[in-house]
Amino acid sequence: MRKRCSVLITILFLFTTVLAGCGGSSSGDSGGKTVLNVALWDENVKDTLTKTIQLYNKSHPDVEVKVTYTPWGDYWTKLKTSLAGNSGPDVFWMNGPNFYAYASNGWIKDLQPLIDQSKLDTSVYTDALVNLYSYKDHLYGLPYFLDAVGLYYNKELFDKAGIPYPDNTWTWNTIEENAAKLTDKKSGVYGYAALVDSQSGYYDLIHQAGGYIISDDKKSSGFDSPEVLSAFKWEQGLMDKGLSPSAQQQMETKPLQLFGSGKIAMFPAISVSAPELYKLLGDKLGVAPLPAGKKQATIVHGLSWAMNGKTKHEKEAWDLIQVLSGKEGEQLLADSGFSIPAYKGTEEGWLKSIPSLNLQVFVDSLKFAVPYPVSEKTAEWQDVESKEIQDAFLGKKPFEEALKTIADKMNKILATEGKN
Repeated sequence: MRKRCSVLITILFLFTTVLAGCGGSSSGDSGGKTVLNVALWDENVKDTLTKTIQLYNKSHPDVEVKVTYTPWGDYWTKLKTSLAGNSGPDVFWMNGPNFYAYASNGWIKDLQPLIDQSKLDTSVYTDALVNLYSYKDHLYGLPYFLDAVGLYYNKELFDKAGIPYPDNTWTWNTIEENAAKLTDKKSGVYGYAALVDSQSGYYDLIHQAGGYIISDDKKSSGFDSPEVLSAFKWEQGLMDKGLSPSAQQQMETKPLQLFGSGKIAMFPAISVSAPELYKLLGDKLGVAPLPAGKKQATIVHGLSWAMNGKTKHEKEAWDLIQVLSGKEGEQLLADSGFSIPAYKGTEEGWLKSIPSLNLQVFVDSLKFAVPYPVSEKTAEWQDVESKEIQDAFLGKKPFEEALKTIADKMNKILATEGKN
């Protein structure tokens, strides 16, 4: 009997040890240190993140930070599955389209109590990102970096046509007038890229026209307004006149490739595209603010650091997030040239990353920033949006019909939010 009890005790001991080793955030093989697991998808920030973690470890020598980079195609599936199963990383990247779903399901922690307790001044972060990562007036993600949209242009093509470079006085009319002069059908050069794209294309135009994608209270769609229709009509008009590649051409060859090969004179794109475009065009590349419609506007998106709603190491994780999104951490990010840091005033390193390019344009445009449109079920209504808009650009249906369909279906989706 005693022998059987001894065997059972041994088995139970071994079983408990195995479970402890599977905990991820327990000591295990880390010499008694607390382990924080961090997840993101872009290895281009690896060196920056390593330096920032070293900064964190100066005041937290008893914490080991393990970083996992998961490719974008698998990142969200893996993250959602692990968090829904009460496991997953302690700290991770969060983006706008997924934010509301994660916040409303309790998969990420409400940071507001920690912010209040730490007396953290969130006004140091770009307003559009604070807005984007707030849920029920509480901040759930501490902003890290952002993307704004600007008008890239090919200086060589402008010089050849004898046209002054774009500046902050340009409007939709200026674009159309000069696109006509820059277009050279014999050489296959287009004056402008009227993009069949949301963030760098029609989202900006919708707000410039005085419209909106989703209401501030996240309860209604703005797609069926005259202002939204005018934005799409303007883009379609440029295609019809041959001043921009058609929707079909854009599907066959990406506009970025056409611009990079000297076949498009003006190309609206996000700030994070600057290094790639510079590699393609070198000092022929210029950038200006997006031209105004009824008003100036640029869609701003960016990433934040979020915390697992079930983390066992809240204090250590919160301290890490504060370093990652703190002034020194953001300066390290800026110096890498990766993207515009979300912490105001730390962007100097990024501004100098491409000396021949006036990157200040993107920072200045934040005065007209509009947060990327999101709600709890962003993915659902964006699926409807992308299909209908593509069909309209391809001539399968009128824009009036497509936009009404988007608005009707989007309003039905929004009406179900918060009820599951």
